[in-house]
Amino acid sequence: MRMQLIGLVFGICFGGVLAASDLHEYDTIHAMLRFDEFDVFWFMGSAIAVSLPLLWFFERRGLTTPLGGRLELSRSMPERHHIRGGVLFGLGWAIAGTCPAPALVMVSSGAWLGLVAIPGIFLGLQLHERRSAGGVHVGDGEHRDPEPDVVPVATT
Repeated sequence: MRMQLIGLVFGICFGGVLAASDLHEYDTIHAMLRFDEFDVFWFMGSAIAVSLPLLWFFERRGLTTPLGGRLELSRSMPERHHIRGGVLFGLGWAIAGTCPAPALVMVSSGAWLGLVAIPGIFLGLQLHERRSAGGVHVGDGEHRDPEPDVVPVATT
C-alpha cells in the first residue's frame, strides 16, 4: 500500500510538471517536431542531464530501490527492433501529438484528443502482444534465463 501511495504522489507530480510545461498540448508537440520551438528538446535534454549521472552514481554506490532490489542499469547495443520501435513510437507521437503520460494529462485538462490517443496506445500494445505471441522475444535480452551450461563429454 505504501509503494502505491508513493507511486500515486510521484505520478501526480510528474503530471503536474507535464501540464506546467505544456507537454500535453498538441500544438506544443507539433511546434517541436517542426523545429519551430525547442523547449521540449531542452526539457528532455535536461531530464537526461540530471538523471544519467545520478543513476550512474546510485548504481556505483549499490543503492537499493524502494522495492528492495539493487539498482542495476541495463546496457545493450541498439538492435533492429529498437530502431523499428523508435520509428513507430515517433510516428505515433507525431500523428497524435502525444505519448502515454501526456495523453493522461490531456484528458485531465479537458483535451478530448487524449480519449482517442489512450485507446490507440492500448490497441498498439495489444497488437504487439498478438504479433509477439509466436515466441519472438522483445527486449534487450539481458533478462532472459541464461543458457544451461554445456558440459563437454570426453570421447575416446
